[in-house]
Amino acid sequence: MSPFVRIVDNMADVSDQLRNDILNGEFPPGERLIELQLTERYGVGRAAIRSAIVELGAEGLVVHETNRGATVRRVPIEEAIEIAEAREVLEGLLARRAAERATDSEREELSQVVADMRAAVAANRQADYSELNRVLHRRIREISGHSTASELVANLRNRGAHHQFRLATMPGRAGDSLPQHAAIVEAIVAGDGDAAAEAMRAHLSSVQEVLGSWVEQPRS
Repeated sequence: MSPFVRIVDNMADVSDQLRNDILNGEFPPGERLIELQLTERYGVGRAAIRSAIVELGAEGLVVHETNRGATVRRVPIEEAIEIAEAREVLEGLLARRAAERATDSEREELSQVVADMRAAVAANRQADYSELNRVLHRRIREISGHSTASELVANLRNRGAHHQFRLATMPGRAGDSLPQHAAIVEAIVAGDGDAAAEAMRAHLSSVQEVLGSWVEQPRS
């Protein structure tokens, strides 16, 4: 069996694996998702692949194009800005709840993530910083205990994953966002929900500003 074949147990596992591969960049935006190749990659039948593609299409990760079949969706920068705007509202709520509900061990965990982020910035490990960024936001969602907002944010982050990676690895961006993340965690550790929400909103407002700078100049 080829080392690239990944045997999965059911349709849900196929969806999870394909989603992860898209988010990790193994299938970049615009790449065709060919059923036969995916059946060989994951070791499942075409029905499982088709079901996974439909599911990821509903999440905004995959799109069906005329005469091309399924492709990984390209998210326009304007949509990425809208995603960040929606996240600002939802993740502000999640940060507030995390500040109210975090245990001592969870506060220590978040503080350690920020310490690891500082080390990554100092060593110019941009990919590591990007992954730690993802981990920090995920743990805040989980600690918040707000399942509805958490699910919505997870879907939004997935849809904007390509732009998020580009943003996190952009020269100088980690140095700018590190103190923003530190402020979020400091407020959560202090149990200050208002400050945590405000720090999260300020961080995502900064994300919007950078994304906005990437928008093409308006046509005359």
